Amino acid sequence: MRSLLISLLLLATSVQAQTVKMLVQSSPLAGFQYHAATSVWNELKVGDALTLVREPDNPHDANAVRVEWRGRMLGYLPRAENRAVADEMDRGTAVVARIAQLREHRNPWLRVLIEVFVVL
Repeated sequence: MRSLLISLLLLATSVQAQTVKMLVQSSPLAGFQYHAATSVWNELKVGDALTLVREPDNPHDANAVRVEWRGRMLGYLPRAENRAVADEMDRGTAVVARIAQLREHRNPWLRVLIEVFVVL
């Protein structure tokens, strides 16, 4: 029984070690001032996980990728930089994101920097 548990533990460790995240995008959060980002600003932390949600039916951008934090919409990946991530999401590729930087700044485009990773 003990050797089975050790074998399972070693297997789980090796599987976790094979998960690789490749940085594919580092960009500002678009729309910060229009969504929940302003109301949750004091709760956000560098390193917090973000959820990316495809919006292929978005009337303003067919490649729209919504950015959420704990179920609250913060904004979008910038339109000029979202196509590659949208294409990967549409293919079913695992994509994750996190807050890379937070800055107090008058320009809302410079307040939140996001990193997007493809999980290999």
